[in-house]
Amino acid sequence: MRDMMLVAGVFLMAAGMAPAQDAQTYAERLGFPKGAKVVIFHVDDAGMHHDANVGTIEAMEKGVATSASIMFPCPWVPDIVKYAKERPESDFGLHCTLTSEWGSYRWGPVAGKAAVPGLVDEEGCLWHEVEQVAAKATPDEVEKELRAQLDRSLTMGWRPTHLDTHMGTVFATMPFMERYVKIGAEYGIPVMAPGGHGQYVAAEDEKIGPLLPGLGQMVWSLGLPVLDDVHTGYGVKDSADKKAQIIAFLREMKPGLTQFIVHATRPSDNFKEVTGSGPMRLAELEALTSPEVKQVVEEEKVILTTWRELKQRRDAAK
Repeated sequence: MRDMMLVAGVFLMAAGMAPAQDAQTYAERLGFPKGAKVVIFHVDDAGMHHDANVGTIEAMEKGVATSASIMFPCPWVPDIVKYAKERPESDFGLHCTLTSEWGSYRWGPVAGKAAVPGLVDEEGCLWHEVEQVAAKATPDEVEKELRAQLDRSLTMGWRPTHLDTHMGTVFATMPFMERYVKIGAEYGIPVMAPGGHGQYVAAEDEKIGPLLPGLGQMVWSLGLPVLDDVHTGYGVKDSADKKAQIIAFLREMKPGLTQFIVHATRPSDNFKEVTGSGPMRLAELEALTSPEVKQVVEEEKVILTTWRELKQRRDAAK
């Protein structure tokens, strides 16, 4: 309770702090050169399906992806955790999962129905939609489930390099967000939190935009690194269009530290039985591994980084 009150207090204090126009980017505060464009190409949804694991690995080994996160309630977690443990310098976080969105391919809470009844629907699975979680679950249940997911990761022998959020659910309410940040601060694990200029995230999520200064100040004050921006780039189903979107992002992004989120997947025949998003996910994989994207990364002198490096830099900045 004391830690939760500290997080809430820091947020309320920091929320009123508007950054100066000439303020350093969070990239600069982490020791990157002034004016640098620093990017994490991040693959969400590892562990969700074997095809997601295959695509994640391909994007990281053959493409520009530098980081990924794992959905610990899902069935293909042991496969990707084994891969991560065999590569201890790899960058895999915990994809805080509070929803189970597909029609016939679903999962329940790691903590169990009895422990978190407000997170569970009539099928015994996590709710389909973020709005349902916000309406039905308590902050205590959210915290209990996130701790159970983290405990599963640690029990399996993998310490996540960071925490982030599936479908943005931890940002659905202020109390959910506070519990998410609280856990990261307690364990010294970075949390995905944009707090800088918000070039893309403010346009993509109108609820996040007003929170950026306060959220960044709060997370930084707790000793964790902060992003300047997050770009989701959802909805592009064609690989040529996705490639063009990423290239435009690399050329047009403001200086600072930005996470670009993808869902790189190598869909097999049965993936369409899970979700119709296979073409979009394949397009993202093909774009990340394309020579054209790699070339623009070099031309724009973009610095690719990981959450593991951000934690090291934040520790050094104290």
